[in-house]
Amino acid sequence: MANNRSIIALNLSVFLFMFGVGMIVPILPQKIITLTGSFKTVGYLASAFAVSFVLLQLPIGRLSDRFGFRGFLLAGYLTCSISGLLYCFSNTQEMIFFGRMLQGIGEAPLWALAPALLSILYPGARGKVIGLYNAAIHMGLTLGSVAGILVSSVWVKNQPFLLFALSGILGALLILVAVEDPDRTDSVCDAPMDTGSLKKLATDPDTLAVFSGIILYGAGYGIFLTVLPGFLIQDKGFTQTGIGWFFMLFYVAVSLSQVITGPLSDRHGRRKTMIFGLLAVFLGLGLFPAKEGWEIHPWLFLASFGLGVFCVSALAWLNDAVGDSLKGTVSGAFYLFWGMGFFSGPLLLESPETRFNGLTGFHMLAMFYFFQAFLLALIRHRRGKFYKDRV
Repeated sequence: MANNRSIIALNLSVFLFMFGVGMIVPILPQKIITLTGSFKTVGYLASAFAVSFVLLQLPIGRLSDRFGFRGFLLAGYLTCSISGLLYCFSNTQEMIFFGRMLQGIGEAPLWALAPALLSILYPGARGKVIGLYNAAIHMGLTLGSVAGILVSSVWVKNQPFLLFALSGILGALLILVAVEDPDRTDSVCDAPMDTGSLKKLATDPDTLAVFSGIILYGAGYGIFLTVLPGFLIQDKGFTQTGIGWFFMLFYVAVSLSQVITGPLSDRHGRRKTMIFGLLAVFLGLGLFPAKEGWEIHPWLFLASFGLGVFCVSALAWLNDAVGDSLKGTVSGAFYLFWGMGFFSGPLLLESPETRFNGLTGFHMLAMFYFFQAFLLALIRHRRGKFYKDRV
């Protein structure tokens, strides 16, 4: 019963919170522009969030393995709530950027630690529960964005920021009353840090291959949120409405893929679903540049679906690979490597519309996903009967 209460509370709290995030993300840039009268500083909003979010992943993961997850999740929601109040009442850009940094600090445990806790509470269904949690994140973002658009004409000044702050408080309350750390008898709080397993994991070819895939996953996620919309507008003539549909389909595809694939990876093995996800991204990114109009959406949906498939499979794979004393650490490592790709991918792609012998930058990027899938399959094949897929 306690386990069921925990998973319901974790999913509901993150859904409500991400609903709030979805409402404020479109209006934060306008807040900065209003305060400064310039577009130049808007780009720093993402950087202020990302630096604290990425750098804290491993420290928070290690600390949670020692002291438990619940306290860090509770602190994360409360920190995000404070950032919402800063957005609401700030009259300077410096306070807005400080709020974004606080939001990055607060969201770090929400993305990494909850899947680690769920993997301990549900060891026989890790893919399923992690997939449901990640789906709740993306569905909250989707519906929050839609709600923000629908009621934008009736917002009064800073109402969205107050609702965002309230979503953080509600999340904290749910964690406080309904989520429990594992029993103290076999708790991660009492378990010693298995540094030997950590060192072995860090040098294992399997793990290194998965981490390289996670970097690619982060690169794809970042490109879908930044470079790809610009390409669709400039090269494919998309309107703002078309871009809105693109983002909605992206979040829906990522959510749906994780709900479907999580249980499948539990039954058939993480590696198979990881390879399937990478091949789906390869096909989607490789074929959409030749399409026009609405014919583009199915292929981008396929690529988005593949990103979600790889995400839930890789995160579950890492949690399978270690004992309970390292769940937080490997989940933090997942988002550390994800962050590396998220920020390097868009910078490396630069000009995707530039063609070389008829190939766009997206065609070339697609080939990286194919080679990554081939690498995972090759490692499995070379180990042959001595290889045991983690399920």
